[in-house]
Amino acid sequence: MAISELKLPAGVRAHDFVSPSLLAEALAGKVAEQLRTAIEQRGVATLVVSGGRSPVMFFQCLSRQSLDWSKVVISLADERWVPVEHVDSNAGLLQRYLLVGDVAKARFIGLYRSTATLQEAANEADQALAELPPIDVLVLGMGDDGHTASLFPYSPNLAEALQAEGTRRCLPMRAPTVPHQRLSMSRALLASARFPILAVAGQGKLTTLRDALAGDDIAQMPIRAFLHSSLEIYWCP
Repeated sequence: MAISELKLPAGVRAHDFVSPSLLAEALAGKVAEQLRTAIEQRGVATLVVSGGRSPVMFFQCLSRQSLDWSKVVISLADERWVPVEHVDSNAGLLQRYLLVGDVAKARFIGLYRSTATLQEAANEADQALAELPPIDVLVLGMGDDGHTASLFPYSPNLAEALQAEGTRRCLPMRAPTVPHQRLSMSRALLASARFPILAVAGQGKLTTLRDALAGDDIAQMPIRAFLHSSLEIYWCP
């Protein structure tokens, strides 16, 4: 099955690549182009990315792009509630692969807070995100269960996190099958991005995307909340 076989909503554009390296290069080029345009038009550009293992090659390619990184604000769609030094920290991942060289000049707004409870960490992250300029580029991933960011199917706080007109920017989330508690940007904040992108790889993810497109229950598959007309999908086998 190829992504061209999927029936995508009107306006959703799909880009098909033969390898992860070609996808990463093309995605980095597109993101940099959008950031440059935002800087030219508004003097600042905001990029929100997802963590995990999948985007490492993309981060490395993006770190080599030439633009005025001092005018870019970078944040994360979600984070594990672990210190930056922890191997599973998304902020730590960015420090190793993206916030290097000239990109270190960018302003980074992380979600992790060292607090007594996850709820307190989410509250503090929510306040910090009040300083986040409007999101120009959003790069989301997707799990095999249809989650995106840390918006996991049927998890506690999901209903609030998926409110289209919600006022929260960050909420505490729990993943059903992974060990760490999470912090996640809300649907309302993520959906405000001017240029949203979904980057996925593998036939399994393509099957998940097909299933997501076949229904409309966003609690069952939260990625459905973002499969709308302004989305661009980058996929490779």
